[in-house]
Amino acid sequence: MSWIPFKIGQPKKQIIPKTVERDFEREYGKLQQLEDQTKRLQKDMKKSTDADLAMSKSAMKISSDLLSNPLCEQDQEFLNMVTALDTAMKRVDAFNQEKVNQIQKTVIEPLKKFGSVFPSLNMAVKRREQALQDYRRLQAKVEKYEEKEKTGPVLAKLHQAREELRPVRDDFEAKNRQLLDEMPRFYSSRLSYFQPSFESLIRAQVVYYSEMHKIFGDLTQQLDQPGHSDEQREQENEARLSELRALSIVADD
Repeated sequence: MSWIPFKIGQPKKQIIPKTVERDFEREYGKLQQLEDQTKRLQKDMKKSTDADLAMSKSAMKISSDLLSNPLCEQDQEFLNMVTALDTAMKRVDAFNQEKVNQIQKTVIEPLKKFGSVFPSLNMAVKRREQALQDYRRLQAKVEKYEEKEKTGPVLAKLHQAREELRPVRDDFEAKNRQLLDEMPRFYSSRLSYFQPSFESLIRAQVVYYSEMHKIFGDLTQQLDQPGHSDEQREQENEARLSELRALSIVADD
């Protein structure tokens, strides 16, 4: 098999300056990275809001279960404590739902809309690549006839090949120029686009945790027994547990 120094359909002439090709690859690479980061951030934000909702729903379930505990029927003080906890958990869930709705509207949805632009961008890059392949193929065809002996038929085919090449070259150059102009602008736009979303995210978190501070501050005032430290409560619990362990029905054999 004879060795062919050039691939079929590949011109010898450098039709795109290497600097231009490097610029294109750099700008498109930045956008590919931005697309991946946008998808990952959207996914992480959704996981975060789902976890927040699950946490507050679980807390409400615990307080609801405690309310149905027989102890609440026998001990008014315990009932009052659990009722206060249940009320606090319902307030937490309400504020949590409000926070999640705000994040969904001002962060997750804008991320989703921003991400929806990338398929069109990637299609434009594919069209540019197809135009480049057509350009290379026809340039190679022109070069083939240019290298042949200049007979009448060859000159006619050369003229025809050049005529075919001209609109294809113009089409590629237009697509390439447009992408090189617009890709950096699109990349730079991410700052002004996302800044309001992340400002809204911070505000939503600040409002939420400020309300949590109030809710649990009120709950602490309702539940705290004067003069009892956490260490004293722990000691009292250990003493009661020791009494329970001393019962014969739970004693080790």
